[in-house]
Amino acid sequence: MHLDDLQSPADLKSMTREELDALASELRERIIQTVSRNGGHLASNLGVVELTIALHRVFDFSKDRLIWDVGHQCYAHKLLTGRQKAFETLRQFDGMAGFPRREESIYDAFDTGHASTAISAAVGMARAQSGKDRHVVAVVGDGALTGGMCYEALNDAGSNKLPLIVVLNDNGMSISPNVGAISSYLTHLRAGKGWFDAKRMVSGFLKRIPVAGMPLYRGFHRVKNSIRNIFVQDRLFDSLGFHYLGPVDGSDVAGLERLFRSARQLAEPVLIHVVTRKGSGYVQAEDHPTRLHGTPPFDVDTGRPLANGAAPMGETAGQELIRLAGNDPRIRVVTAAMTSGTGLSAFARAFSDRTYDVGIAEAHAVTMAAGLAAAGERPFVAVYDTFLQRAYDQVLHDVCLQRLPVCFLMDRAGLSEDGVTHHGIFGLSYLSQMPGMTVLCASSRAELRRMIRYALSQPGPVAIRYGKADLSGLPDEDEAEYIPQWQCLRQGTDAAILAPGGIVQEALRAAELLSGQGFSCAVYHASCISPLDEALLQSVRMPLITVEENMLPGGFGSLVGTFMVEHGLRAPALMIGLKGICATQGDRRKQLAACGLDGESVARRITAWRESNENAR
Repeated sequence: MHLDDLQSPADLKSMTREELDALASELRERIIQTVSRNGGHLASNLGVVELTIALHRVFDFSKDRLIWDVGHQCYAHKLLTGRQKAFETLRQFDGMAGFPRREESIYDAFDTGHASTAISAAVGMARAQSGKDRHVVAVVGDGALTGGMCYEALNDAGSNKLPLIVVLNDNGMSISPNVGAISSYLTHLRAGKGWFDAKRMVSGFLKRIPVAGMPLYRGFHRVKNSIRNIFVQDRLFDSLGFHYLGPVDGSDVAGLERLFRSARQLAEPVLIHVVTRKGSGYVQAEDHPTRLHGTPPFDVDTGRPLANGAAPMGETAGQELIRLAGNDPRIRVVTAAMTSGTGLSAFARAFSDRTYDVGIAEAHAVTMAAGLAAAGERPFVAVYDTFLQRAYDQVLHDVCLQRLPVCFLMDRAGLSEDGVTHHGIFGLSYLSQMPGMTVLCASSRAELRRMIRYALSQPGPVAIRYGKADLSGLPDEDEAEYIPQWQCLRQGTDAAILAPGGIVQEALRAAELLSGQGFSCAVYHASCISPLDEALLQSVRMPLITVEENMLPGGFGSLVGTFMVEHGLRAPALMIGLKGICATQGDRRKQLAACGLDGESVARRITAWRESNENAR
């Protein structure tokens, strides 16, 4: 039976071992081909193909519950649950999401996208399904296990003996190689390599014995759990109240099935330790698991991106920090398992003793940085805009209330190709409410460099938000000092458009279109959000229009409006931004158009406002 012939996961239960092996190869080929065209998460998905098959052969997730932590490794799961045709639209605008989505399928039990949440959700489902003869399974990567929320949930489940199954997918990596004591502990358990080697050797030997070989082989498998304890002795999960099973080879479907069936019979918390290989089955991903963790469209033969685009803005931040750190020993860099993703790999190589990767633990990263700052250092916390949300209280309580000089380098601000869980569209709103926080929005590489130098000179916290790419087209050689004043990019007489960060390019496009209609708009880049450029706001006499790639409630327009009203000035005539749940994904241009934020849409909104005013007269 081929992949496209599957009607439901139930079809897997009747397939032979040979058919399952062929299916695994077909799944890998489909994932590789689709991601090579659309971009997406590759290496992590290739590593869990057999694990996904085994889960669906043992459980019935139309009634049982399966929760993928982070969720970027759910591609094989989607292909096995009736979404083969839709898979062609993976991560495309109006297409299939790259993460589990409840609205997509009954087999997606919980929406995920940020790490370390699955066990908590599973605990809730286990409590809700008590007595209903349904199983709850959470698949958690060893990278996600560096997040403290996992241990809060493990402690709750273990102390209350809740019947749930946690599958620990151990591939030694999150995006970059894992760090910390938990990683070292799993390496110790994985020295279950001695167990794997012994198991393979004994199994192979017994099978070769004439007549008595197979009975002896079956007997060995009945007692192998006891034998395994000679090689593998768990203390951590056992102390948390979990029945530990493993480690098991993540490419061994039969072995996985045996452990899953055993776990089903236990009315207690169970943790199954599965050892997988990131990128398994595709040599380019096996050799380069970090580069091919999340990738743009690429050439299948070489694994290289099809388009040689400009380096992400994060790499500019990393290079500037390298330049500054050579003369300033106080500079420290903190990241939460995102050294590569935030462009800091070169800094980590140059200053390994001043780079701290704390794992997927944003809250700890922020408070640890606060400790560094309190001790006289100058820490820079590099983090995706969407992930800093996970440390809201730490930013407020541990950094801002103490006025500590921590700089937050917030990459991927604005709409994200990954969709709803990864949009950086709330940072501007909540950070501008933080007491003493300076909030900057960079629109170019040169401006980002200037802002980093400015932040280093400030006595309190600074947040610098920037998108993945430099959209300005401006050269990167400007060494002038940053001054927190808004810059006029285009003169005009009829209205003034104010826009922070990369969205200012759409404001310029709108002004150009409106000029063709005889309506003259000035355009200002509002690079500093907190504090506002009060002098400019008090001096501009034209109607104000704000445009932002951020949520409108509490956003840039709201801040401008509040200031204007407080000072007896005219409130913005029009505030353009995002509202509600922004469920778009894929190409940024298409997302902007759908959200009414591209230049053409902004121009139409302004035209409608102008015509409405003229009719009112």
